Amino acid sequence: MIRSVVIGTGSALPAHRVSNAELAETVDTSDDWIVERTGIRFRHIAGEGETTATLAADACKAALAAAGIDAQSIDLIVLATATPDQTFPSSATKVQAMLGIDDCVAFDVAAVCSGFLYAVQVVDSMIRSNVAKRALVIGAETFSRILDWEDRTTCVLFGDGAGAIVLEAQDTADEGGRGILTTKLHADGRHNELLYVDGGVSTTGTVGKLRMKGREVFRHAVTNLASVMTESLAMAGLDADQVDWVVPHQANARILDATARKLGLAPAKVVVTVDQHANTSAASVPLALDVAVRDGRIQQGQIVILEAMGGGFTWGAAVIRF
Repeated sequence: MIRSVVIGTGSALPAHRVSNAELAETVDTSDDWIVERTGIRFRHIAGEGETTATLAADACKAALAAAGIDAQSIDLIVLATATPDQTFPSSATKVQAMLGIDDCVAFDVAAVCSGFLYAVQVVDSMIRSNVAKRALVIGAETFSRILDWEDRTTCVLFGDGAGAIVLEAQDTADEGGRGILTTKLHADGRHNELLYVDGGVSTTGTVGKLRMKGREVFRHAVTNLASVMTESLAMAGLDADQVDWVVPHQANARILDATARKLGLAPAKVVVTVDQHANTSAASVPLALDVAVRDGRIQQGQIVILEAMGGGFTWGAAVIRF
């Protein structure tokens, strides 16, 4: 049995850290208003010379160091992002060059906040089918560059960053062995107008700005995330009480709380970084995962569930024996 095993995690954040109070100096908002509605206190904003690809490369370097392996042993890079450096080529190929890898499969996936989960399933499938042996799976964003900084209902919610994991093919005969146990993905394009960017190459010829109907997104998020976590656990033959850690998409503290309650999970089992990073879209799950691995909460052998929902709508979950 071939399984995709997480052997290293890494993350990267822009140097510029912005508090709610600092944001309130230029946006009609306040620390109390943001914290009460979202739980967010800080976010990192990319500066000159910092791009989705540079942040992704730094996260990969940290993940490779944690795994104790050389970049040249990587034969696959999949980068999830909604904010690539260029229309083409893919930001994954830029990361490949920055890491000094001469040749490997490298491409981007676009599923917004669910992008990292989509990338995990793509890579897991490629590893299980013997296309790749070692892969970098990345979520990276510079959402600050598609925000309308005059719209206080959206610009306070997002930040920039990157997270990465190294997945390695390992052969095991043990059903209880480490690795990705199940992944489950969904999409429903009927909800485009609830969370989208009002621009694009083929429509306006511009990058556009993020637009969101927050209440409707909240309602769908709680329902869809609870449902997909239940699905993925059932596929793995596990119950919610066997989960050691939930690493969710860090969109809003109230969504995290509501989803945990719906599943009957103790809040102490939920990894929360939204207060420090805000919503970093495809980067939020691997960023939070890296934080919890490095501070010692997530230990080898534990059951970890990753979940996210984003524009599209897209949503998904992955169950991992870490």
